[in-house]
Amino acid sequence: MNSVPQVWKELNESSDFFYFYHKTNTEPFFIGYFKSLTESKVLHEHILGTLSKDSDVSLDDLYKLIPVAEKEMSSDWNYIRNKLLRGYVAIQHGLQNTNCLLINAVLSKGRDVTKPEIEFNVEGPKEAFVESLDTNLNLIRKRIPIPKLRIKEIIVGSVSESRVAICYMDGITNEQYVNTCIQRLENLQFDMVSDITLVQQMIEDNSNSIFPQLLGTERTDRVAWSLTMGQVCILVDGSPTAILGPVTLGLFFTSYEDYFLPWIIGSIIRLIRIISVVFSVLASSVYVAVMTYHGHGISNIFLPTIISSRINVPFPPVVEVLIMELVIELLREAGARLPTKIGQTIGIVGGIVLGTAAVEAALTSNFLLIIVALSAMASFTTPVYRMSTTIRILRFPFIIAAQVWGLLGIFICALAVITHLLRLTSLGMPYLVPFYPFRISNLYDTVIRPPFSKFHHRPGFFRTKNPVRFDKRNANLKKDIDE
Repeated sequence: MNSVPQVWKELNESSDFFYFYHKTNTEPFFIGYFKSLTESKVLHEHILGTLSKDSDVSLDDLYKLIPVAEKEMSSDWNYIRNKLLRGYVAIQHGLQNTNCLLINAVLSKGRDVTKPEIEFNVEGPKEAFVESLDTNLNLIRKRIPIPKLRIKEIIVGSVSESRVAICYMDGITNEQYVNTCIQRLENLQFDMVSDITLVQQMIEDNSNSIFPQLLGTERTDRVAWSLTMGQVCILVDGSPTAILGPVTLGLFFTSYEDYFLPWIIGSIIRLIRIISVVFSVLASSVYVAVMTYHGHGISNIFLPTIISSRINVPFPPVVEVLIMELVIELLREAGARLPTKIGQTIGIVGGIVLGTAAVEAALTSNFLLIIVALSAMASFTTPVYRMSTTIRILRFPFIIAAQVWGLLGIFICALAVITHLLRLTSLGMPYLVPFYPFRISNLYDTVIRPPFSKFHHRPGFFRTKNPVRFDKRNANLKKDIDE
């Protein structure tokens, strides 16, 4: 096939594809485009407007005359077809000329940059990623306006042909992590990649683990910070989320807002967050173990209250706990799937009504209701949604183990989880670093948030090319505002 109009017959099966010819004194210009993908203003003013003024020109001259920055010449039909499907306008001069002029006239429709909805913060920037890859790259470039920020694009998905961008800092990020990401993305064998969460599941080191090994975020400032620390960022066109890697378990309990607060306050809040997560996982299972096997360990102060609250409950503690946990999950899912205002009403009214009715009907005790409610609230303190979901699911194995073996079962289940975490990696990096392998020099930004004067080196477990951020001797010349 040496004529573009002949191969346009395939695309003409779609009603939104248009092609026509523009008459000239010599050979006509054949023009084709997808109406649903093309910006009409660019088409009529810049392309057709230029043709109407200078009709008797060659294709090379037309290339110079059309005032559009992104344009190119090609004779490869597969390449021309792909460009047409992405919003380009194709122009051929005559039937014998195999070259085709491709002009970028992509219709850009999408929502504006808004505030983060999942990782909301009180202080700090209020910009979140959107569904446009070019917009997201622009947001990152604005925060890191240096040539060392490198971006590599890969096409993923045999049907969707989604654009995937890999961002990293040249001279800082370890090339092994970049090459690992590129290799795994190029090896993906999937037809439809509509969101970055699909990519995340496919390129993680262990896809069978409930623990996420890549960190998803919608915050542009967190991505910029992570890139300068030596991590790799992956973005997908059509997804408002970025994923970062490699990551450690501690990063999932770190909110970027911690760095906007004085270091003492940020450290206390981080400690409260970690304690809340541990309480959320263990509270219900400890209740089952104590009420089933270890009642003698209950203090005489609380014993009358617990006995009186459970005296009319017909179920054993494990059934009572499972019912309440499932009710909480039901309310949480109902509130998440319904529209915002209705979901908030369902969550509040449903929790109050069901909780009161369950106690009055002797289906549960007041004491357990308080524990389950506090456990649910504690799980919300996790700043990363995927990790909060993992914590919700993790409670149920602990409850079953507590019913079978009591406190020993909780200990065995905890050992199983720790063993699993010890075997996990993120892009080849140990998941529990710096605790395993233990590195005392990298403990400063895990449990506590240190002053900025202590950030003179990047974390060693990222194995960056340039570990030094600034000369630590200069850090003591002037005190930080948060010291």
